[in-house]
Amino acid sequence: MTVAKVYLIGAGPGDPELITVKGRRILERADAILYDHLAPDALLALAPAPAERLYVGKKKSAHAFSQEEICGMLIDRARRGLTVARLKGGDPFLFGRGGEEAEALAAAGIPFEVVPGVTTPLGLAAYCGVPLTHREHTSAVTFVTGHAVNAIDWNKLGQAETLVIFMGLTTFSEIARALIASGRAADTPAMAVRWATRPDQETVTGTLATLPELIAARGMKPPATIVVGEVVRLREKLNWYESLPLFGQRIVVTRAREQADALAARLEALGAHAIELPTIEIRPAADPAPLDHAIANLASYDWLIFTSATGVRCFVERLDRSVFDWRSLRARICAIGPATRAAIEALHLKVDLMGTEYVAEGLVAAFADYHLTAKRILLPRAAVARDVVPVELARRGAQVDVVEAYRTVMPDDAPARAAEVFAHKPHWITFTSSSTVQNFVAAAGAGALEGVKVASIGPVTSKTARDSGIEVTVEAAKFTVDGLVEAILRTR
Repeated sequence: MTVAKVYLIGAGPGDPELITVKGRRILERADAILYDHLAPDALLALAPAPAERLYVGKKKSAHAFSQEEICGMLIDRARRGLTVARLKGGDPFLFGRGGEEAEALAAAGIPFEVVPGVTTPLGLAAYCGVPLTHREHTSAVTFVTGHAVNAIDWNKLGQAETLVIFMGLTTFSEIARALIASGRAADTPAMAVRWATRPDQETVTGTLATLPELIAARGMKPPATIVVGEVVRLREKLNWYESLPLFGQRIVVTRAREQADALAARLEALGAHAIELPTIEIRPAADPAPLDHAIANLASYDWLIFTSATGVRCFVERLDRSVFDWRSLRARICAIGPATRAAIEALHLKVDLMGTEYVAEGLVAAFADYHLTAKRILLPRAAVARDVVPVELARRGAQVDVVEAYRTVMPDDAPARAAEVFAHKPHWITFTSSSTVQNFVAAAGAGALEGVKVASIGPVTSKTARDSGIEVTVEAAKFTVDGLVEAILRTR
């Protein structure tokens, strides 16, 4: 019988990008992931599609499985020859019960590895601007769990220079009284942090005496971590994360899944919570024969025009399936804008022409100085698109072959996903094409956007939105993803 290995992996404190390189690599080849309540959902997507994903998390008084059952599931899957990732919030060996699971695996003779994670206090310290050690304030840190207040000798811990309390939010009033009774000054700075390192990070600061009431007044709920010590004072100077310009803003990205990352990454780098709600799905052409025919006659064209990076990708996919390659191309290449240009240049091809405005009208204007009579132009694009380019170039004497390279449809799960996202109103929604607008309205209705700011990538998209009864808050000056983000920043 083949026995695979179990990996006890620290998922980090919340930000999925804080997982280690090794942890990510193991997740990408795992056969099964058993994950906790605090493991980021984004990390589950790293595993291959067929991999089992099983929630085994524990919340207060709500355990999906007992610890004994979890250990049994790890052992069973390993004995079946599966590579198992046990994904735990923070670090497996710091209040993560990883030690108990490692003991069970060792007793069963199951090979295992422990992959450390960025533990919550370290992530919290970095993202709240509170160094746990500092030459002028403290040279010692104590970690303690707040689950069982009476089981801790607070007289011993009371004078710890920096005290980090895990799982102590609901018992902190008792803990604070015990610390003060043990001699800790009531005016010692203290803070509680919920969802550390995430865009919805929530921080409450006070003193040992005042923090319990502040927590209650805020209505803060677990999971949260508490830090007590003079280093908390440094937060006023070092709080870089919550000072990011879009911190705490929930911004919906409606692009297709394969296109969403670029915009989401830019928003998250500015502190926003980018929520992916794909309203379009890219699918191959309904009939690839016209595109295949154009590829077979590629040498006959004078110009090859691309109006999207997706068009480039889908064209190349059909080219790769054919018996032809780029050696057949003698045409000059035109791109509608910088993203499309980048997709072309990634193929080590040169772009001969690009408009100054990244819409169809700008592309047509770019041809103003070119003689087009009797020139053959190939335009591979989406099944449904504006006809400005082929109509205007044909008027100037060109023979324009428009072929379907791909089509966009509304994803089947868009209505359910929209209802989930808008159950808690976001601050912004972004639209990057007319299709994203139309499909959103079909999935959720224009009324869902009441009280939500709307950012449009350009005038064509804005017109579609207004025609659909949607008020556009801001329109990008440059019709690009970067321009869209800049527009949001101007209006925040």
